[in-house]
Amino acid sequence: MRILLIGLTVLWCSTALLAQRPPETEAEFDKNYQRRIQQEYLDGKYIPADIGDAFTQLHKLIDRESKVKFKQAEEEAAVQKLHFSLGRWIILNWGFYEGSRLSHHLRSMGLHHPDDMARFLIRSFHRSLNEQPIAAKEQVESLNEAREAARRARLQEAEVLEEWRAPAKADSTQGMGGS
Repeated sequence: MRILLIGLTVLWCSTALLAQRPPETEAEFDKNYQRRIQQEYLDGKYIPADIGDAFTQLHKLIDRESKVKFKQAEEEAAVQKLHFSLGRWIILNWGFYEGSRLSHHLRSMGLHHPDDMARFLIRSFHRSLNEQPIAAKEQVESLNEAREAARRARLQEAEVLEEWRAPAKADSTQGMGGS
């Protein structure tokens, strides 16, 4: 029993030591990001290079019956319904938080938030299945406008916890014509 406990302790400690720790500085994050966006595989998962490659992977991953249901659904309903399932899968498995070659490609198009990237891919895939124009530029503008409107609404509704003003320096008016 004692040997088992020692073994489990050693295993736990070695696992903790080998676990990936988050970057502690912006420079460390940037270095990791630059490495990740060059990788074809991250954590053993293939990362699509661009939107067309993402569609190819989605065709492979999604069974025929599910694609038919998705295609037949109204676009907005399909995007909403799949955001917390397929969308979360895309964000986590294709490395949108830490950076990947696909997230970097989407950033170059003007998308910056992982949720917006996933919504863009789901909506675009739906349009592709329905042989409709993807209208990438318009989608990016719409997603960015919605994100900014939500940010403004949050700020508008925010409660001020405490107002604080720095005291003026005693000599701040000297040398500017003040007495």
